Amino acid sequence: MDKLLQQLGLAMRAGRVVSGEEFVLKEIRSGKAWLVLLAVDAGRNTKKKIADKCSFYNVPLMRCGNREQLGKAIGKEERVVAAVTDQGFARLLMKSGSK
Repeated sequence: MDKLLQQLGLAMRAGRVVSGEEFVLKEIRSGKAWLVLLAVDAGRNTKKKIADKCSFYNVPLMRCGNREQLGKAIGKEERVVAAVTDQGFARLLMKSGSK
């Protein structure tokens, strides 16, 4: 988990991460999101909305840490959802998350 969050921070510094529910939904709809990360303590409605959009637009969805950990990884306050907009970073994160 720590490696995944470190790599997410690297992607954020490279400008390849978008956070916030509405911004993430916009990236999913536009086809720019390669991976969506959702905090395990996200609300039920948010989980459903994000999962449905990811399923419909065929975007991989990963659960990772709680909202504090996700926010800290990208240098923000608490965050519930983030999208990776770079295919290389998305592959790297998926590989890290599967271990």
